[in-house]
Amino acid sequence: MLTWGRMSVRIENLLARARELPKTPGVYLMKDQRGRVIYIGKSASLRDRVSSYFLPSTKLEFKKQGLLDEVVEFDILHADSEVEALLIENRLIKDVQPKFNARLLDDKTFPYLMVTMGDDYPGVFVTRVPHDKNAKLFGPFTSVAQLREAVTLMQRAFKYRTCHLEILESDEKKKFFRPCLLHAINQCTAPCADKISREAYRADINRFLRFVDGDQKQILREMQRDMSAAAERLDFETAARLRDEIKALQSLGKRAEKGDEHYWQPEAFVADPQEGVEALQKALGLEAPPRVVEGFDIAHLQGSEMVGSLVCFIDGVPFKNGYKRFKIRHGQGNNDYLSLQEVVTRRYREASTGGELFPELILIDGGLGQLNAALDAFKLMEVRPPMVVSLAKQEELIFVQGRGEPLKLPRNNTGLKLLQYVRDEAHRFAQHYHHILRRKQQLAEDIAAGRRAPRRRLKQVRPSDPKPEPPPESN
Repeated sequence: MLTWGRMSVRIENLLARARELPKTPGVYLMKDQRGRVIYIGKSASLRDRVSSYFLPSTKLEFKKQGLLDEVVEFDILHADSEVEALLIENRLIKDVQPKFNARLLDDKTFPYLMVTMGDDYPGVFVTRVPHDKNAKLFGPFTSVAQLREAVTLMQRAFKYRTCHLEILESDEKKKFFRPCLLHAINQCTAPCADKISREAYRADINRFLRFVDGDQKQILREMQRDMSAAAERLDFETAARLRDEIKALQSLGKRAEKGDEHYWQPEAFVADPQEGVEALQKALGLEAPPRVVEGFDIAHLQGSEMVGSLVCFIDGVPFKNGYKRFKIRHGQGNNDYLSLQEVVTRRYREASTGGELFPELILIDGGLGQLNAALDAFKLMEVRPPMVVSLAKQEELIFVQGRGEPLKLPRNNTGLKLLQYVRDEAHRFAQHYHHILRRKQQLAEDIAAGRRAPRRRLKQVRPSDPKPEPPPESN
């Protein structure tokens, strides 16, 4: 084993601690001797990934980058899936900006799949900046390379266009247009050259959207039924096209089963906010759509610097002026229930005295325990709470005030996606405030220990001010 003196002992201790981590998804934060986060990463297995940093086979690689020269400890944040770990990693890197993270320090985001539903013939594109208001969005995805490969594979089945041409149904000249090579290799139905009707092309796009949303088996059954019907009415061209699409989809399924990850991830936000609000009204049995939704979350690292966050959504859209943050004051350590009660009490006690309007829906990040903690806080106030629900990450179960059994909505339900959006935004906002306090605390500790000099405020002298007299000379 490599020996680097005292550094070797430190690395061996870190390796021993890393080998005690669980083999579950999560985010790890490497820290220096001052407690500053210098690197953030994510993994499907915390034990395997964090341990790899301190193994002899990888020491030299990371020593060249300088990371092992500075790291003295690490913290972890558990996640329910690698996708969630990916989102947490993305947010923390942008908030904390560790010195050894080369990516995601700028404004880049993860790639999305965008379907331009506002076009006569919708196109399918990979983008980092969704810009079309009438687009259907899927994402974020773990890798732009994997996403592009998946789009190519799916194109063999659904034959959608990926070009940026403006194709109008009313354009009679398109019948004279020469299609690109994708049509020649049977990977696009060439609406640009009037090779397919708008209705038939839309039918392919609708099947594609349902397939991505998770309705694969039903889509295959419907396509097989349509293929048989086309053959019975002697429409052999349509039957052959459906047959090829079915084969492509079946081969894609086999390919996906061999991989370690699924290509398609759940949507990170709701493309149609009004649809999400209406779906929430239906799912929760509300008399009217919940126009104002407020979400709460608690953030900390091993019980230190506990903070709470409040985010506000109006008509399914974030209302940043309604965001609030709370520094937990109870002083009883890592107690999520007590922290939630404190934050909820401070928010709605002040609202009741100030005559503010209450939201139609309150969302708590957590399970049944977190929901009961929030409801207990309302019992101590002269406030009749609106609908209060909590969203558990494990199975995305919705625990509803006054109901015995949790509500389980389909993963593609827009109401569930809106709740996920509110929860994720509350989590991001809480983490951001938490790291601000951590940096302030570390600065104060460094100054107290003499590791950093306090900043001196220099008095600005304006030209009109009289010059100060020099001090008297000493004898």
